[in-house]
Amino acid sequence: MTRGANPMRGETTITIAGVEYILRPTFEALVAAEEDLGSLFAMVEKASQGSLGISAMSGLVWHCLPAEARPDRSVVGEALLAMGLIKATAPVRAILAQVLKGSG
Repeated sequence: MTRGANPMRGETTITIAGVEYILRPTFEALVAAEEDLGSLFAMVEKASQGSLGISAMSGLVWHCLPAEARPDRSVVGEALLAMGLIKATAPVRAILAQVLKGSG
């Protein structure tokens, strides 16, 4: 049995290509995202200024998906675009909020 998303840990759900996933911003996922995309703090600043691009958004989401069931990165980007950028910012905001406030 898989547990559901825990908002207190920055987890949220996202539907990609008809499949619901739990985004889990684990330490490992965030380190991988930072190695791939650059500073998470800079990403937070860009997001606060409204200048975070779809590539960075999809990359961050992709890294927080379960590795064993992760779709191709392009599929994640297409799903975010299909949602519309306003709706797509909700899971990104949840991840970035977790980065800023931590689990405590």
